[in-house]
Amino acid sequence: MLPAHVPLAVATRGDTVECVHYGSIAVADTQGGLLWSAGDPKAQVFGRSALKPFQALPLLAHPQSARYDFTAKEIAILCASHSGEPRHAEAVLSVLGKAGCYLRDLQCGVHPPLYLEALEQRARAEDIYTPLHHNCSGKHAGMLAFARLLGAELGTYLEPAHPVQQAIRDCVAHFTGVPAAGLAVGVDGCSAPNYAAPLAVLAMAYARLADQSPDARYGDAPARVYGAMTRHPELVSGLKRFDLALTHTGHGDWVSKGGAEGVQCLGVRRRGFGVAVKVADGAARAAQVATVEVLRQLELLPKPEDTPLRDHQRLVLLNVRGIKTGEVYPVFTLQRGAG
Repeated sequence: MLPAHVPLAVATRGDTVECVHYGSIAVADTQGGLLWSAGDPKAQVFGRSALKPFQALPLLAHPQSARYDFTAKEIAILCASHSGEPRHAEAVLSVLGKAGCYLRDLQCGVHPPLYLEALEQRARAEDIYTPLHHNCSGKHAGMLAFARLLGAELGTYLEPAHPVQQAIRDCVAHFTGVPAAGLAVGVDGCSAPNYAAPLAVLAMAYARLADQSPDARYGDAPARVYGAMTRHPELVSGLKRFDLALTHTGHGDWVSKGGAEGVQCLGVRRRGFGVAVKVADGAARAAQVATVEVLRQLELLPKPEDTPLRDHQRLVLLNVRGIKTGEVYPVFTLQRGAG
């Protein structure tokens, strides 16, 4: 059955609507209570990179992980979709070094660093990139560190049956409340397993990640992740990235992580809830304006124009000559509960 998505944002050319971006939104508390929604909060959604904090938690909660003595910056890179900047590569190398692993052990693949887009540059034929530049290399370094801690084989750390991936699946199940066997599984862009769950429980998982109380199973590991991600958002994403603008705007009260294919999640500590946004066609531009509009409607962002999110409430569309061709802006209204 297809999800019952609704229009979340439109893109115009001139004054005429050219594209309609459908999707759904869920706002939930730590117990799974649905507070606000738009569209279909029960839609099955792959969390993609928004699951990275939960992929790091089993490592950080393991009793023997203290031997790594991970810094807050290193914990942030474990949860990152980074831009491949020098500071990002340095943090990944530090994690690998503490685990006694090597660059050759990373199985995330290679792509040009994302910071090139921020600097309006293109990859050159003579440039040489490595797995360090892959936006998921921090997550993979953490998986290798966990495999080393467990005494498990390094070469198969991405296999679903590997102890590292089994522990991650159990962690996702714990925070979403979906039994491990009930989680839909797929292969992520970086070749690691990834899981799908109803949008509302992804929102609940982020509410739990932002909760200050120790978790019954993972102790203070969620608080360590929250602290690292909110203190070092420049490592979680990178220059001119949306997650960086979100976290700076939240001033330590919001833990934020986006994912591919139009996913954006947010945990708000002060209000005790999480937000999950999914744009059906995967458009990041629509996920950004929808997320800012959610924050505005929830009275967390009364004046977006006075924050680092000012350029994300309505995205101006430019052609290659820099001429404005249109805008992307939100068109939904949140409804209480299931709507």
